[in-house]
This record gives sequence, C-alpha cells and structure tokens, in this order.
Amino acid sequence: MATTLFFRVGLALVGLTALTSLAVAQEPSSQTSSAPAVAPSQTLPKGIMPGSRPSTEDESDYKIGSQDLLEVSVYGQTELTRTIRVNSRGKISLPMVGQLDALGLTALQLERLIADRLSETLLQNPQVTVFVKEAISARFTIEGAVSRPGVFPISGRLTLLRAIALAGGQGAMADLTDVKLFRVKPTGDSETFTFDMDKIRVGDQPDPFIVNDDVIVIARSKTRAAIKDSLFGDIIGIFNPFGALLK
Repeated sequence: MATTLFFRVGLALVGLTALTSLAVAQEPSSQTSSAPAVAPSQTLPKGIMPGSRPSTEDESDYKIGSQDLLEVSVYGQTELTRTIRVNSRGKISLPMVGQLDALGLTALQLERLIADRLSETLLQNPQVTVFVKEAISARFTIEGAVSRPGVFPISGRLTLLRAIALAGGQGAMADLTDVKLFRVKPTGDSETFTFDMDKIRVGDQPDPFIVNDDVIVIARSKTRAAIKDSLFGDIIGIFNPFGALLK
C-alpha cells in the first residue's frame, strides 16, 4: 500500500513538473517583449499620460460636485487665490465675488462665471484659473484579479498603478501584462486600452491617469488558472515551495 501511494505521488510530481515547465514557457516575458503597452490600433487621449496637468479638453468633461476641493487663482491678484471646498448645496464663496453655484459646472465654466463677476465689480479682463484639486464625486471601478475589487473615489491625480494599489494590489492568478482600461468619451462612445503593468513598473511605459467613470479590469492568467484547476492543484497546495507558482 505504501509503495503504491509513493508511486502515485511521484507520478503526480513528475506531471506537475511538466505542467509548470510548459507554463513558464508560455508566460510572456516582460524583459524581452517589445510589444507596446497600448494596443497598436489605438492612441491614448490627451491628458492620459502623467508628467503634466491633464489637458483642458479632458478636465472640461468633469462636472464639479459637492465636497470637491477647488483651487481658484486670479493672475496678478494673490489676495483672490483660494483653496475652497464646494459645500453640500453645491455652492462656493469668494471675496469680491460672493456666493456662486458651482454644482454641475465644469472648471472652464466656473472660470468664466468668476471672471464675469470680477469684471462687473473690480477688474478688466481677469484671468481666472480653476483646478479641481480633489474630485470627491469622481469614481473609478476596478474588478478582476485584484484583492479588493469595487468602486473607489478619485482624489487628486490618480494613475493606473496607484488605482491598483488602492484595490489592495494584484490578486492570485493576475496577468499584469493584460490590464484593460475602459473609458467613455464625451460623445458617448467607449474606448478600450491595454497596458502592461510590468513595463510601467520599470519605467519602460508611462503610467496613465485615471479619470471619472473609468473601468479597470485585471485579467486572470489562463495558464496559471489551468494549473490551479488541474488535478495537481491540491498537491501544489500541500507543498509550500510550489505555492508561489499560483500567485
């Protein structure tokens, strides 16, 4: 009986070795692959890359919500520069301007509204800038092979790498070479981008910005999942040295 059991375990381990060798051979190499992080048929929209403030076209799509933190500045008028939070009724208050309804406006629309008020009472052709410092009402969704999938708020300048970290990092079976980002354009059409997080982590590819209503999907590695779901999955769980193969 003991001899037969030993023979079966030995046979299972031989089969496991063959399977894992095949898995390693099939897994893409992040060091040698020259594939672009974005699908060749698509280009990233303006403002998606880090290193500078997102473009006006992208920021103008976001509607200001209650509790958002705004940075308002007027060129040459330091006393009018303020960091203010939109109250629960969607209003803000500025010196020499008074109370304004900011709820539902874009940053560009609020700039024009403030400039019009200042033109009426104080300045000629004021140059007003409104920056959404914390978009509390903005959200992104992340699902798939992450530790804590769900819907998260966007606070400040959030990138794809930070978004995955907010979700607890990669989960078991994650394939970080196949991360999808789904985005809805102002026209209502959707765009899909594919990223290789291994390349982003080593600086070979830029880390894209996340904007309101983005959906991130972390793919599940088919090769690793096949090993885990095979007859050898239970045996792998017994031996700690092989446990890393499933992560």
